Amino acid sequence: MKQYEMVREIFNSCSNNQMRDVFIKELQTDDVDAWVTQFLSGAPVAYEKHENSDGSIWFDIDSDGLRQRITFTRLDGGGPLTPSGAG
Repeated sequence: MKQYEMVREIFNSCSNNQMRDVFIKELQTDDVDAWVTQFLSGAPVAYEKHENSDGSIWFDIDSDGLRQRITFTRLDGGGPLTPSGAG
């Protein structure tokens, strides 16, 4: 399975509050579309899928008037990156 970092942003609908709720999670899936569909089940939902040139995928979501964005960034190898020449 592919490993991703998933970032979920929930946009605040109050005009005087520009803060977002942000949740970060690592997950494994071979199908991000199916993962999002399952995650959002149970409420009327509309979403648009976007793909970036760096390989990241994000979904802009409207769930009963609540705006969200879920971004998936592929993690290679699943471990920490080490600089060239480091042990």
